Amino acid sequence: MLRKILSVGGLTLVSRVLGFLRDILTAALLGAGPVADAFFVAFRLPNHFRSLFAEGAFNAAFVPLFSGKLVQEGKEAAKGFAERVMGLLLGTQTLLLVAVLAFMPAFMTVFAPGFADEPAKFELAVLFTSITFPYLLFISLVSLLGGVLNSMDRFAAAAAAPILLNLCLIGALVVAAPLMPTAGHALSWGVLAAGIAQYLYLARDARRAGMGLLPRLPRLDADMKRFLVVLGPAILGSGLTQISLFADTLIASALPTGAVSYLYYADRLNQLPLGVIGIAVGTVLLPEMARRIKGGDETGAVESQNRAVELSLVLTLPAAVAFLVSGLPILSVLFQHGAFGRSDALASAATLQAYALGLPAFVVIRSLVNGFYARHDTRTPVRIAVVAVAVNVALKFALMGPLAQVGLAVATSVSAWVNAGLLAFLLTRRGLFTPDARLFRNLPRMAVAAAGMGAVLWLAQTQLAPWLTANGLFERVVALALLVAAGGLAYGLLAIGLGLLRRADLARLRRRPTRS
Repeated sequence: MLRKILSVGGLTLVSRVLGFLRDILTAALLGAGPVADAFFVAFRLPNHFRSLFAEGAFNAAFVPLFSGKLVQEGKEAAKGFAERVMGLLLGTQTLLLVAVLAFMPAFMTVFAPGFADEPAKFELAVLFTSITFPYLLFISLVSLLGGVLNSMDRFAAAAAAPILLNLCLIGALVVAAPLMPTAGHALSWGVLAAGIAQYLYLARDARRAGMGLLPRLPRLDADMKRFLVVLGPAILGSGLTQISLFADTLIASALPTGAVSYLYYADRLNQLPLGVIGIAVGTVLLPEMARRIKGGDETGAVESQNRAVELSLVLTLPAAVAFLVSGLPILSVLFQHGAFGRSDALASAATLQAYALGLPAFVVIRSLVNGFYARHDTRTPVRIAVVAVAVNVALKFALMGPLAQVGLAVATSVSAWVNAGLLAFLLTRRGLFTPDARLFRNLPRMAVAAAGMGAVLWLAQTQLAPWLTANGLFERVVALALLVAAGGLAYGLLAIGLGLLRRADLARLRRRPTRS
């Protein structure tokens, strides 16, 4: 499992690095003005709906059922089930797309009401969202194909697909932007092109795996009923999570110009460890646990979950500390160019620090929630999400006045800890998860290693300050590279010295994997 997680995480890291290159270009061309705000809303909205209908909820319902069918009834039966689900997904997403495009101005008034006071920004948001929203249809099909491939122990293609998104957007900025009214227009078309490219790429890999899917008319048989029974609460749970994300967009649109962009740039950095670690762990853990539970190996499922939580924290705590200590130099070196000025970097860095407070919780949630999903229980996470979202939204409205967009990020972090805490409590109380001795032993070691790394970062940052704030980009990039290297080396040495990184783990990584 460790090798699979690092494989998925490595491909995700490539995507995130390309994403940062994309964001550097975006910041230089768009800055944090009205065109940027309009595009980021247009980019967020289909992704909100993807998380609601496709990615999280869909995988929670589909992957355990498809994995079980694959193990118990064979490839052809599993393929038929996937094709019926594909027909259902294609039909519902098409209806949603037609409805949203038909009522786009009203739709934008609901989801970004603050833009109505700035007609030019509102019109751009309507136009950009009309272009980007069909992305949802293609990325939903990508989620289906990714679930199929992951259940067959083929993780590479699904993990690599987001690379195409970043390549398409970089190409849009470099090639298409000079030919269009604004870079926002080019980026919007790039989003649509990326959805098509990702679908074609995964469809090709699925055919190679003997899972070339064609949509079938869904029939309400026992399999489909079971899928819908599990999917319903999962969608509700994702919907509750998306309420808090919609609240970010809605509230930020009412804040001064730039708030939406500050949230975006901070979240992009925050998403690096969340994507590389949290999503990689969750992607591998769900089918792993589903197969073990279906085979009657409950002990192995709990062991897998313990190691997933442990790995998540070992890799995430240093990232959280780095953002808290060195958020400003990281953001300024990456994004402070062209239209993105020093004040933008300061506002985005404060937002990043607020997100960093909840980063470990965000990542651990990915491991904990699979303890329910692998057992076809999507209802309990919904009940927990109700509490977490209520806390989140209440805090957003309480903090938006005094803290602006930073308050929104603080609320998100606090609610993540509420969510993670309740998930762990209920799993443990029901006997579905027991933290083992190794996890308990390593928790304080992780904290010591992360704190030591933070001290090294602070000292290195003071020494490198003249270069981190230099006018020349080259000096700033070199200084940031030295800062990252110092922090990484410090954490690595502390992890080895404290026993967090063991020879047995390294030996497993060197072994060649076997494919069944």
